[in-house]
This record gives sequence, C-alpha cells and structure tokens, in this order.
Amino acid sequence: MYRWEITRAALEQRVIAIVRADSYEKATATADILLGAGITSLEISLTTPYALDAISTLRRETGDDSVIGAGTVLDSASARLAVDAGARYLVSPSLDEEVIRTGHRYGVPVFPGVATPTEMVRALELGADGLKLFPASLHGPGWLRDVTAALPQAPVLPTGGVTVDTAPEWIAAGAVACGMGSALTEGDDRETVAKRVTELLQRLEDAAPGKSKGTSD
Repeated sequence: MYRWEITRAALEQRVIAIVRADSYEKATATADILLGAGITSLEISLTTPYALDAISTLRRETGDDSVIGAGTVLDSASARLAVDAGARYLVSPSLDEEVIRTGHRYGVPVFPGVATPTEMVRALELGADGLKLFPASLHGPGWLRDVTAALPQAPVLPTGGVTVDTAPEWIAAGAVACGMGSALTEGDDRETVAKRVTELLQRLEDAAPGKSKGTSD
C-alpha cells in the first residue's frame, strides 16, 4: 500500500487505540480485546516491554484486517526497528525530523507530536502525515476549532486525556481522529469494551463535519 493509503486506513474509524502495558502478554491481550471489539487501527507503545515482538505478532495474526502501528517512537533508530517489526505507521509525542524521514524512507506514514500552531506548520513542512496534538488535555475542542480555522489543511489527532464523551467533540471541532488508550479498555472485559467501542464509533461518525443523523456517504 502507498503511504497515503495506509494513512487513510489508519484514520478511517476516526480513532486510534493506544496500547501501553507493563508486559508483552498484557499488551497482546489488550490488543486482542480491542480488535475483537471492532477497532481496526491500533498502536503499540514502545514503552511496553517487547513492544516490537507484540507488533510482529499482531501483524502476523491479523494480516490486512487491521492497521498496526508503533507509538512513542522517539528517534530514527526506534523508527527503523518498528518498521522492521511490521509497524504500518509511526506515532511520536514529539516532533523529530529524523523519525519522519526514516518512516517515509520505507513508505510508512508518521504522526509526530505537536502542541502549538508553529509546531503544526513545521510538521507539515517536514511532510508529516498527521499531527498528534499532545497532550490534548492542555487544550480543548474550542482551541482546535480556532486553530483549524487558520490551518484547515492540518490533519490533527488529539491524544492524551481524550474520553469517550469528549472524542466526538474533538471530531466535530475538526480533528481527523482521536488517540485513546485506557478510556477504551477500562474494565478489561470483552463485552464492556465491545459495547463501548460500538457506541464510540457511531458517535464519531455522527460528529464528523458534514454529517447529520440519518444521512450516509
């Protein structure tokens, strides 16, 4: 797939599930619950022990049914290792030119972290495929609405403190997707997570600009 095709697939549901755990077993178990609940785009944070192994396992087991990425990618070495492990996109809490360069060298989209309009413009100049607004808890949907009025070309992904209730507000304000971790998996019960994910996906669909209840593409 071309980079833009991977980006579109990763953002299609308007949510990227984030898995950050204290063990390989916990990470893969959590990912299994999320994927089983209907999530199609998921990132494994490199702060997780054996995160690269988890990425490889998930890629092998899910094939093209999901888009598995790597999160907390801080430098070019980590970016290359993540790509080699099978990550289809890279996410970082910071803006590092070499991470973007490495990802793009191997046809992988990169979503670097930004916190200001200046960083957003810089990331776009470096070719970022999406902009991770981090931490989103320091801002709000109103702030994003004001910023995207001036930068409508900025594909923003609020992450950090986004909840099931606030995610639709971010989408309505102009975000292309939201990054969500424990807000999705709280309770660690398959039935509970499945119900939460189903409700969230519908609310995000309804909140998308240009959408209204009862309409379809």
